[in-house]
Amino acid sequence: MYDGLGSNIDPKSWCHPVRSSSTLPPLQALRAFEAVARLLSFRRAGEELLISQSAVSHHIGELEKNLGRKLFIRKPRGIELTLEGERYFETVQRAFGIIASGTLDLRGRTAKGRVRVSLLPSFAANWLVPRLGRFAEAHPEIDLVFDPTLRLADLAAGDADIAIRYGDGLWEDGKSHLLMTERLTPIASPALLRRGPKLTEPKDVLNHTLLMTLRHYEWDVWTEANGLDLTGARKIQLSDYNIVLQAVLDGQGIAIGRMLLIGDRLRNGALAPPPLNIVTSPRVGHWLVKPKRARLMPATTTFVNWLTEEAAMAVSALEKAEAAAG
Repeated sequence: MYDGLGSNIDPKSWCHPVRSSSTLPPLQALRAFEAVARLLSFRRAGEELLISQSAVSHHIGELEKNLGRKLFIRKPRGIELTLEGERYFETVQRAFGIIASGTLDLRGRTAKGRVRVSLLPSFAANWLVPRLGRFAEAHPEIDLVFDPTLRLADLAAGDADIAIRYGDGLWEDGKSHLLMTERLTPIASPALLRRGPKLTEPKDVLNHTLLMTLRHYEWDVWTEANGLDLTGARKIQLSDYNIVLQAVLDGQGIAIGRMLLIGDRLRNGALAPPPLNIVTSPRVGHWLVKPKRARLMPATTTFVNWLTEEAAMAVSALEKAEAAAG
């Protein structure tokens, strides 16, 4: 057949699709692989991609055939990445991250990134929220979505992009990075100290009602450091540290102050300056927790870098204030 441009075309060639690259797997299969590897679930990957579980399975089978390698180990109660699958997952996520970053640059960064953060209500209200104006001003292209909860978000299942947690940093579902070691000391309202027993030495806490969260390891750390036994002390346990703080402000007892969270209340006089020694411990800190397998998207990395800088400045400011007071 003659095409009018001086060349002959074989009519049979019309029936054949354009051949795909011999080195690049199908994009749909790569998207399915990234989702399954991140969520470790064919079902959840299908829900995220808005396709059926069987379609996800088909894409993975197609990709494994294309690569000539097994990417997943199928087990009765779930799946795991093979060693080759783990390496390939890192490569694919890095490639998708580069594409996403380049797309934002090409659009003039008009498309907003989104970061989902799981954290304790007390940390959100008393430390993070007052600083968010600086982040919003520096990064208007990023939306933050907070989930203040006492529940541990399942990072492996994609409940959040990152978490900010409080404790010893030993969480099996993620990689923990210490943001700030907390400083612990008993705190009280000025009115309570005026009318009740004084706090001049550690054993004086036993003369007060002790307010604490359900997990009272802060009191354990502080009393161990001071050689005290709280077995016979009057105690009230409350579910959230915000409620503990409110009970302290109302003069219902004394609590362990998380010094990094109560600075504003000390400065405005709502809480009395801590009269007893401050204790630090590796068992008590604020931690940034990332999923073990997932590579952070550019917007999440930006927020993590900002959060780390803010935490360093907060610790430095508190150390200078303590040195000036002491």
